Formats: sequence, structure tokens, C-alpha cells
Amino acid sequence: MAIKMMQGNEAIAWGAITAGCRFFAGYPITPSTEIAEILSRELPKIGGKFIQMEDEIASLAACIGASVGGLKSMTATSGPGFSLMQENIGYAVMTEVPCVIVNVQRLGPSTGQPTSPSQGDVMQARWGTHGDHPIIVLCPTSIPQAYQQTIYAFNFSEAYRTPVILLLDEVVGHMREKFELPEEFDPGSPDRPTIPEPPEWYRPYGDTPSDVPPMANFGEGYRYHITGLFHDQMGYPTQRRDEIDPWIARVNRKIERNLYNILLYESDIPDQVDTLIIAYGVTARSASHAVKLARLQDLHVGLLTLYTLWPFPEDLVERLAATASRVIVPELNQGQLALEVERVVGRDKVTRINLANGKLIPPPMILNVIADHKP
Repeated sequence: MAIKMMQGNEAIAWGAITAGCRFFAGYPITPSTEIAEILSRELPKIGGKFIQMEDEIASLAACIGASVGGLKSMTATSGPGFSLMQENIGYAVMTEVPCVIVNVQRLGPSTGQPTSPSQGDVMQARWGTHGDHPIIVLCPTSIPQAYQQTIYAFNFSEAYRTPVILLLDEVVGHMREKFELPEEFDPGSPDRPTIPEPPEWYRPYGDTPSDVPPMANFGEGYRYHITGLFHDQMGYPTQRRDEIDPWIARVNRKIERNLYNILLYESDIPDQVDTLIIAYGVTARSASHAVKLARLQDLHVGLLTLYTLWPFPEDLVERLAATASRVIVPELNQGQLALEVERVVGRDKVTRINLANGKLIPPPMILNVIADHKP
């Protein structure tokens, strides 16, 4: 293992290569540009493709096309570009095309402050594209997790035929930490599983025991249609309810039945808990230190760090919050994930700590709220 001081964006780029990413299309935007810069240099060395597109709309469109052609594909952006990608995220959901979208959040709305941290895209990551749809959103808190969760993002995307969003904030993207990077990268396999049936029997959107039909790459003899309209098992547009309803059920079911694998988190919960803190991203680092300070004052505090934001782990949150008298949710926004926590445990039990001005929430701010709630 090679120990390096590595930036979060750098870790994402190397994590993508390790996961088998062989195509990147993107448009430069602060604070995610380092991901594109690194992959523009490294992908051609291993037979991959890098292309700078004219905008973020085209970037994700190119990734979808490359994925259909058989390449594990990724793009990276920030708030304004992420907004432009929403239509094509919906298209990838409807067509069940795997791809990874990295959003290094910055302060908004609009161009906001390009170099200031934010967690303002949490709800946009879930509901930015229109219509009811499942989505997987991962959120690292450190450089090692940025590397690991990038690999998870590709694995989830391929396993469940869905776009996966890697959502981090500017601080995690730009800070540097010690990281043990493997000396030799396992490039993974960019190839998808072999289709078991002959081309004439292939159903790209058919019902399978896993709810995830195998995906054939274009150009390999398996002919089928791809459309953003509701479609039948061959991919052709349909208005028949007996074809639309099963598709909706299957696409949601393939995520719901695999929550055990998809929901990533870390819990530091003592036997007795008066206060439970639920945090994510860089804010979880402040929360972790605040918990240590609180315990020095004999305060009974637990911490749940979420690495999977969507689907929201409501059963986990309900179970861990059941024995606590209060739940604190610190966020670099006006209270976005707190809405989900309140939905699960009740508004009266939740205290929000919010900053949306480009500044980090310091541990003493969280500690003061914990102390103010002494039983």
C-alpha cells in the first residue's frame, strides 16, 4: 500500500478507475474540476475515453450512450451543472441505464459561491428530475470514503441498472487526508454479465427473479429499443396499464428489496442515549467531535452517520431514535434531510442546526445545542 496525502476529488477519480470506469464526459466546474483533470490524463493510459462536452446536458447524455455501448461511465459536476443534468437523470432512470453522477456541492442557488461548501442539493438529488422514481445517493465524509463509495456507486449502478449519485460537499472534495492507496489498481471488469438467452429471446426490460433484467450492450447482436417513454419489455412505447404498472412496481422493488446492501451508515450509539445526532458529509465530522466533547461532560449522546442518503433509512432512524428523547440534525442548508427525520420520528422530537452561508458548523455550536437539552 502506498500512503499518500490525497484530495477528495483525486480519490474519486482513482476510485472510478478501480471500479472499471472507462468513459468520462464532463464540463469543467468548480469545485469538481480536478476529477475531470485527473481522468483526462489517466483514462487514455488504460484504454479509456475522456471527452469534454459543450455543457452538462450533453455530458450526461454522452455517459448514457457510452454505458449502452458497454462502458462503465461517469460524469462530475456541481450545483448549476447538476441542475442541467436532471432531464437526463430521469432518462437514465426510465431506460435503466447504469451511470455515476458526482455532484461536489457548492453554495447556491445559481452560481452562488463556487468555492464555498454546502449541502443544499440533498432534496434535488432525490427529487430533481420529475416523476416518481427510486434513486441511490451516497455521501462520503472523508477521503478514504470518497474512494470507497465511488466504487460502491459503480457497483450499485451496474447491479441494479440505475443511475447513482455521489453527493459530497466542497470541503470533502478539496481537503487532503492520509490515504493508503493500493500500489496496483485492480481495474475491475468493464464487461457486463453474458446474456443467458439467444438474441431472439432477449427482453431488455423483462421480469426476472432479481427484478433486474440483464443489460445487453449495443453492437453485440441484441437488438432492442430505448425510449424515455413508458415502454414494454422490448423497450417500445406503450400506453397499456398492464405493461406500465408492472414496470413501475419492478423498478421500485429492485431497490427496496436490496436495502440491506444499499444502506451504508456508521452508528456510535452507547447503551443509554438522551440525544441522537444524525449527520452526513463534512458536518458529520463536526458532529463526531461534538459527541466526544459532550461525553467528557457525561452527556449521553449517540451519533448516526449516514453514507446512503437515498433511499432514506427510515426503519434504522426510527429504531435508533426510539430510545432518545431528542434528535439533532446539523446540515449546511436550511433543513433538508431534517424533513425526512421529522417525518419518521415526529417534528417535536427534532432540533435542527442549519447554516447556509458557506461556513461550516463548528463542533461547539453542536455541543451548545446538546447541552441546552440536558434532561
